[in-house]
Amino acid sequence: MAVRTLDRSAWSISSPLHNKLAPEDRAVHAWYRFVLSFPPHLVRTYLDEFGLGEDSCVLDPFCGTGTTLVEAKKHGIRSIGIEANPMAALASATKVDWGVDADALLAEAEKIAKAVTTELRSIDLASYSTVGVSERRSLFGLLDLDAEASQLLLADSISALPLHRSLVLLDLIANAPLRLQGHMKVALAWTLVNDAGNIRFGPEVGITAPKTDADVVGSWLGQIGRMASDLREVGDRAGVSAHVILGDSRSINGQITPNSVDAIITSPPYPNEKDYTRTTRLESVVLGLIKNKSELRALKQHLLRSNTRNVYVNDDDDLHAEDIAEVQRIAAEIEAKRIELGKTSGFERLYHRVTKLYFGGMAKHFKEMSTLLKPGAHLAYVVGDQASYLRIMIRTGILLEEVARMQGYEVVRRDLFRTRWATATKEHINEEVVILRWKGGI
Repeated sequence: MAVRTLDRSAWSISSPLHNKLAPEDRAVHAWYRFVLSFPPHLVRTYLDEFGLGEDSCVLDPFCGTGTTLVEAKKHGIRSIGIEANPMAALASATKVDWGVDADALLAEAEKIAKAVTTELRSIDLASYSTVGVSERRSLFGLLDLDAEASQLLLADSISALPLHRSLVLLDLIANAPLRLQGHMKVALAWTLVNDAGNIRFGPEVGITAPKTDADVVGSWLGQIGRMASDLREVGDRAGVSAHVILGDSRSINGQITPNSVDAIITSPPYPNEKDYTRTTRLESVVLGLIKNKSELRALKQHLLRSNTRNVYVNDDDDLHAEDIAEVQRIAAEIEAKRIELGKTSGFERLYHRVTKLYFGGMAKHFKEMSTLLKPGAHLAYVVGDQASYLRIMIRTGILLEEVARMQGYEVVRRDLFRTRWATATKEHINEEVVILRWKGGI
């Protein structure tokens, strides 16, 4: 079938397919969510188009914070997610765990909140405000992260007293019934990002004015209350199967039954200079999911190579892109531009290489997915154009079509999700959904 790009006029900001979390979608989805997450209504579009039902299984191999999995479960459809980031994997697994008793969760949280509040009363806040920042931890006995963990945080991403409150709360969560701890930790992650920390999200993670203090316990308990309310709403679908694999979607080592997946709906990283581990760094470190640089490096090595900050000497995914002429041409153009401009930093020298590593990694991914898919299975990949590397345009959707075609997939079409004008390149930057079909066995 010929590739078809949808008319842009049909995808205006007033369209139901813009990138927002609608009020009616907030249940469960809003427990914890990436700023870059794609919206639930986009998932619904393809669940419907692909004709998926209660006998189907949908896979999200880059499941992030679980948008596809949650939406599938709401519609009674079995799902599997693969995610290499432990914070995102914890969030996804928790967001599809609807078997927790809402009343028990709320009662235990209220008991913990009371215990934390009692312990925190020992801090004389009036005196605290008169003491220099460097002396506060030692004089008031505030809990802190160890030195290795502290080094992983963006500077000033959380102040001493909100961090202390968070760590006291985390210690008490560890004594709660194990069945409830995942929900409690995800609620704390939400609190760290939204209320306790000094971070903001724009194109990149940034630092705001420091919050000397924050109502960590009140914010956390409020989020627990919203989670409990959502659990009561969706509890009738608790039995719909959904599980998350902490792993690398380029190589899942037999963790999913071959020829068992009816559809893939996903949004992989795009080739750009966004270090996706920074987006979840604060909560990952405070919750103890990443403890030192060695663990951070191990995490990055299991991620698709989409930026220069997770490229390593022994990486060889670029070998899988050697026969993709357009990828090689763009990489060569980027390197020629770098030389022309006299750019010599270590990161700039990697621009051309990460381009080849990214598309080579996606080739490995498509090959791995082909072993899992039923013949005739449909796939939807939400991807975006980028011009991060010296303003050389990378039309990600178009290139992924060629990568998939070379791995035996049929290209059905591209749907234009949204578009924006890039003033630097004077070109439209598209975010598109690449629709594929696995032909194997037909």
